[in-house]
Amino acid sequence: MKMTDGPRAELEAISRHQLLIDSITDYAIYMIDPRGFVATWNPGAARFKGYETSEILGKHFSIFYTEEDRAAGDPERGMGIAEREGRFEKEGWRVRKDGTRFWANVVIDAIRGQSGELIGFAKVTRDITEKRETQLELARAREELFQAQKMEAIGQLTGGIAHDFNNLLMAIMGSLEILKKRLPQDPQITPLITNALRGAERGAALTQRLLAFSRRQDLDVKPIDLTELVQGMLDLVQRSLTAKTTIETQLDSDLPQAMTDSNHLETALLNLVVNARDAMPDGGRIIIGARRQHLNEPQGRLRAGPYVDIFVKDTGEGMDEATMVRATTPFFTTKGIGKGTGLGLSMVQGLTEQSGGELFLQSEPGKGTTVTLRLPAVEPSAAPEAAIAGAAVSERQPARSSRSLTILAVDDDALVLMNTSLMLEDLGHTVIEAYNGDEALAVIRSNRAIDLVITDHSMPKMTGSELAGRIAAARPGLPVLLATGYAELPVGGDNRLPRLPKPFSQQQLEDAIATSIRRI
Repeated sequence: MKMTDGPRAELEAISRHQLLIDSITDYAIYMIDPRGFVATWNPGAARFKGYETSEILGKHFSIFYTEEDRAAGDPERGMGIAEREGRFEKEGWRVRKDGTRFWANVVIDAIRGQSGELIGFAKVTRDITEKRETQLELARAREELFQAQKMEAIGQLTGGIAHDFNNLLMAIMGSLEILKKRLPQDPQITPLITNALRGAERGAALTQRLLAFSRRQDLDVKPIDLTELVQGMLDLVQRSLTAKTTIETQLDSDLPQAMTDSNHLETALLNLVVNARDAMPDGGRIIIGARRQHLNEPQGRLRAGPYVDIFVKDTGEGMDEATMVRATTPFFTTKGIGKGTGLGLSMVQGLTEQSGGELFLQSEPGKGTTVTLRLPAVEPSAAPEAAIAGAAVSERQPARSSRSLTILAVDDDALVLMNTSLMLEDLGHTVIEAYNGDEALAVIRSNRAIDLVITDHSMPKMTGSELAGRIAAARPGLPVLLATGYAELPVGGDNRLPRLPKPFSQQQLEDAIATSIRRI
């Protein structure tokens, strides 16, 4: 009996469909009956789920789900939605025969007969673990970029605020210093001036924290003996602790010298100790330690080479993951209102990164916190060469200049300019004032006798660095002293110019003048 063309064509169509399904190895394509038991199985399903056809036929498809998803009723829920709506699609974890998990895209389609009755379900599963990892990595990269851009914007904002605040402090501190010198000693007035000066100095310390966060503080980077530094500040640290809090050191005996600013590092360590103390209201133990490290290859922002890790560890309350993420964000604090600026860790991070290192946080609720500063190191044999810059600074501390000078003072802030002029005149110098670069250049071209130019850097139209370049062309050899709180000048600025850090005292001004004149 011959088969008619109709049935033969139908069988050939079925065979072609089966051949197509069997040739697909990137997808698991199989059927389950209305109760969820596996009825067919293709090579793609065997390839990444691990079950051979003989092992899986007749088993319930929930075997591919995680234990928690089975407990939540996800397999039945997916079939129910497919039966009602015709199709169900979702992504989630699935389990292979060997117990390993993969991230899957799952589609369940209802299959119905000619009369509309449910025959079963067609199930298509695709392993998209790599795609998901790529998407997550892209999301992480975007988040890191967003955070970097946000921190850069905050850094620029805080740096600008610090600059303006420095100008205000310049006017306050300078005027108070002159007032204190000129007024007779009076037990009712002198303490008030002294108290005001201390308040202004605290404000100056705050601007240093802002500049540290924005990576714009002026650092004196040179090799530092960490053992000597830590031992030298222990008495001060101990006085800041309660009787219930103990402190100890864990310093390796063969520590290399760290490249950073010793004064700023002391301040950073003291900040960390105070934070540790505040995290242990009932007392506890604080450890200041240091150990050598060596990176054989670059890691993130860190270059390959020698490093030293200096850390402060406490046994306090610790931080959860959400708090750790925000811990170095400027102005974030877990302390009460009025008890913290939220700039402590930001300042420490700024110092570390500006020194060429990186800050690491380890913490767990109830188990304390460890803050580690990884700083570039220099081995003892190389330290003398690295210390040349630091030695040069020390050698430039000259005796006071007794000669009366004619000084051109340039600043676009009238309060600061008046304050600088008052301090200079009090030191016995003659002052010519200019409110911008153009006015200063007009004085220079007038051929008036000038011994020194002291100029602010951040001025509109013409910066102090640009003014210095034009002065060098118009009158070579005339010394220029740049007054700025920034460590790095913008592109095109001359970072070789001698600096006078803002806000400066009359003593610092006198020292800087003597140094500049000695260079001639």
